[in-house]
Parts: sequence; C-alpha cells; structure tokens
Amino acid sequence: MSFTKSLWVFILFLSFSVRGSFILVPMDETTQQNHLKAYGITFWCLDKNYKASWLLNYRGGSFLLPDAPEIRKECQIRGVSFEIISDAEQVSILNQIASPSQNMESVLLEKAPKIAVYTPKGKKPWDDAVTLVLTYAEIPFTAIYDEEVLSDQLLLYDWLHLHHEDFTGQYGKFYGAYKNVPWYIDQKKESEALAIKLGYPKVSQEKGAVAKKIRDFVIGGGFMFAMCSATDSFDIALAADGLDICEAMFDGDASEGNYQSKINYNNSFAFKDFTLERRPEIYEFSDIDMTTKRKIPMEKDYFTLMEFSAKWDPIPSMLCQNHTQLVKGFMGQTTAFDSELIKSNVLVMGSCELNGEARYIHGQKGKGMFTFYGGHDPEDFQHQVGDPPTVLDLHANSPGYRLILNNVLFPAARKKKMKT
Repeated sequence: MSFTKSLWVFILFLSFSVRGSFILVPMDETTQQNHLKAYGITFWCLDKNYKASWLLNYRGGSFLLPDAPEIRKECQIRGVSFEIISDAEQVSILNQIASPSQNMESVLLEKAPKIAVYTPKGKKPWDDAVTLVLTYAEIPFTAIYDEEVLSDQLLLYDWLHLHHEDFTGQYGKFYGAYKNVPWYIDQKKESEALAIKLGYPKVSQEKGAVAKKIRDFVIGGGFMFAMCSATDSFDIALAADGLDICEAMFDGDASEGNYQSKINYNNSFAFKDFTLERRPEIYEFSDIDMTTKRKIPMEKDYFTLMEFSAKWDPIPSMLCQNHTQLVKGFMGQTTAFDSELIKSNVLVMGSCELNGEARYIHGQKGKGMFTFYGGHDPEDFQHQVGDPPTVLDLHANSPGYRLILNNVLFPAARKKKMKT
C-alpha cells in the first residue's frame, strides 16, 4: 500500500474514531445556560424512546444522550447547552464514573413517567411552583383533582404532585385573615358543593377520602411529591382519619372532644408526635411547620443538601443532584419541618442545622416513595396571595427548582434498592 493511500486510510479511521456519537448535557454551574430546560430535553428524549443516562455527581449530574440531529436541534431551540463527544470520550467518562474511588454513578433512564398534578380546575400555573416549572421545562402533565382521584384514575400515572393544599377540610386555615374576602367565600362554597356531589356530607370527610386514595397510590408503587401545606396537611389528614378536628366555621359543628389524644401517628407518612393547632384564626395546622419558630433573616436563609453514595444510594443521590450544595431558603404556609417530629425511617436530604429544621425529606411507603419539600416557591422568598408569577426565564439555573425536577425525572430510572 502506498504512503498516500495509507495516510488516507489513517485519516478516515481517525475521523470515524473522533466522530461525535453522544450528546453530553452538562449540569455544572459554569457550563449549562439553562438547567431547568435541560430536564425537559431529557424527558423529551425518553418520550421519543431514546436511551438516556443520568451521570450522578458528574459535572453537577449531567445527562448522556445519543447523538441525533433532532436532539441537537431541540437543545438549540430550547437554549440548552450541550457537548458532542466521541465514543472514546464516552467510554472514558463512564470508566471514570465506575471507578470505586469516585462518588459517581451512571443510571439508565428507561421510560418517561406519566405525570399528574393535583390541582383544582381553573387554578393558574403560577400558584404552584411545580406546575410552573413543568410548563417552563416543557414536560407534559395532566391536571387532576378530587373527582379523578376518587374514581381511581391515579392508576394511570407514575408520579403525582401535591402543592399548596389542605387535606384537613379547614380551607387552608385562611379563616382569620380572609373569611370575608370573596375568593375565600367562593372557594368554601365550591368545596362544599363538590363534597356533596361526591357523596360526602363534609369537606373534611371528602378530603380525608382523597388523602387515603393518594396513600394507596403510593403504597401500590406510585411516586408522590408534595410541597408547602400539602406535606403536613396530608399527614395530619391520615393521622386524624375518623376524627372531627374541624371547628364550626369550617364544617358547621364543633370539633370532637379531646381529639389530640386520639391522633394515630402510625397512619402518617413522615411525621410523629405532632400537636395540632386548634385555634381556627391561626394560619397554621400544627407544630410540624417551623415558619413561626424561625429566627433566620432572609439574607442568611440557606439550607444544605446532604451528600450520599451515588453507587450505594442512587435514589437520594438523584434527588439531590445540583450544581451547589447550598440552596437559598424560601417560605410558605409550611416552610420547613421540625426535625424532632420526623419519623426515624424518613431520610433528611436537606436541612438548616442552625434552626433544627429539615427542608427536604424522602421516604418509602409500601412499594412506592414520597418526597416532601418545604416552602412555596424556590425563587419567591415570601410568596403572598395575589403576588405576580415568578418568571423562570430569570431563574433558569435555580438550584431550588432543580430539586423539583430531580423528583420528576427519577421515576424514569432503572430501579436499584436504596441502602440507607
């Protein structure tokens, strides 16, 4: 073979060996220009039956996708940073991740989960951080409410989100400040009408039945993600099953005598030994929430994400993927959870040790899993009723919102048993 021909063969071989065959979507702080939409790209690929891998703790929890023209185009359209890497580079990255000395893991994402968001009809997206970020990331979801839950339509979904919701039948404890405001009066009338339509004499009984259907969804293998007041009000509704804890302004008659002593903490998912707030004019459900017990000024309000072994505990590692371990705090009706009232089998994934509070917790119930995330909107420190929506284009790299999207994506992962 002539020298010229040999050189041509070598160049041809070299061009094939460096040919881009994978797309790396980096998720570190300096490289990715839109972290939130990067999750949407990965979800989009799964929805189109492409294979994807989540590279835990590699450059902020990057995604590895096949190289296809439509994926490149979609990244460009959505403003998501990506890198084309060769087969050899992909092998090198996976070898680095596989090394026992590295706290990293490659997790295969198999199928896009079917997502439901529990939200009343007509509720605007900016009232709910999850609905807002799903819309921004272009991740499809279905809005459902009590009728769908009680008719067993949760069986159609893999992942369910609950947000600023009251499962106790006390209308969000808004009575003290808003009892004479039209929206509160209308909301109460609508809730009562819906309860009667569904065959329940009281809203508290109807909401309790919804909570138990959601409980069964999780026990059967579903994934539940709750924020703000949906966290503690859900657990309270389960623990108070069969008890009347509502005062007359909520359900027309007095609460049951000495109901606190009858609370069954075995029924709750995450919390134990909590004391309910009996006063109807107080905007609080129980002492689970830390909002009124906090002594942290806004400029110092941060919580720390825990570090887990990616190889041994991939689930909490997935849920904590971020480009920083320090996340800016934010308030809600339920801002954070009193660490002393969290059950021992529940994993704390994010906490503020200075205040003895947990912000981000995870647990298993039956065959399914749940995550509770305190606060209302990760980029609105103290969201008020009627506040304008958060513009996520201004927060495309939000660590707080990334935690929500970690939860959306992790049901797609090939399941591995959690060791923690």
